[in-house]
Amino acid sequence: MSRKNLYLVLAILGLLVPYWFFFKFLNTNGFNFSLLVQQLFANDISTFFAMDLIIATVVFWIFMANEATRLRMKNWWLYLLASLVVGLSFAMPIFLYFRERRMQIISGRSQQELVDPWGVL
Repeated sequence: MSRKNLYLVLAILGLLVPYWFFFKFLNTNGFNFSLLVQQLFANDISTFFAMDLIIATVVFWIFMANEATRLRMKNWWLYLLASLVVGLSFAMPIFLYFRERRMQIISGRSQQELVDPWGVL
């Protein structure tokens, strides 16, 4: 599987898996935003994961804006919106998918011609 297609698979998983749990929460509690935030920061370990995700998302925004500008990717703001509406688990791999696609277009080479430095793809 190419790196680009791997990113696409991860984006689909990043959309479906978190929303599975979000819909379970909605089914049980309805759209209770205060309860959602209360449970998100209910204890030290959940706060750890929440803060880690918030910081990682900000880092992604900076990386994404720089890369999208450097590669002249159109509609880069959609990835920012995806991170806010869906989450980092979807926004990052879908950005990386389109980044790979853009780099292929720029280089004029197919994914098979690109070197895999780690030998995993």
